[in-house]
Amino acid sequence: MTKIIIDSYAWIEYLLSTDKGLKVKNIIENGNNKICTHILSLAEIVSRLSRSGVNYSESIEGILTNSEILHIDENASIRAGNIHTEIRKEIKDFGLVDAFILLAAKDNNMRILTGDPHFKNIKEAIII
Repeated sequence: MTKIIIDSYAWIEYLLSTDKGLKVKNIIENGNNKICTHILSLAEIVSRLSRSGVNYSESIEGILTNSEILHIDENASIRAGNIHTEIRKEIKDFGLVDAFILLAAKDNNMRILTGDPHFKNIKEAIII
């Protein structure tokens, strides 16, 4: 079974039914994959959908139903901060939430499903 953390970018493509979203749908519906979402991605998704005028309630419920939510603690916050510092030396606008997602992927032997160009050279990433 492949464990996959779906980032905000990929979830939004899926929720908006784009061409990239169809690729995400195929991965979500593949019974050989265990799907996870980082708790911080929920905030990014709500923000993006709200700014687009989309009612996010059903979307969030679907994410909660179709994926395991990954939580954080103090240790993860410190470690993600360090990852963020290191990666920003090379990628100046690498996001803090991206650092949390990368940490979760590394800690849980997961792949990251994303379309975010910040992940293009990250070995754990599957770019849609």
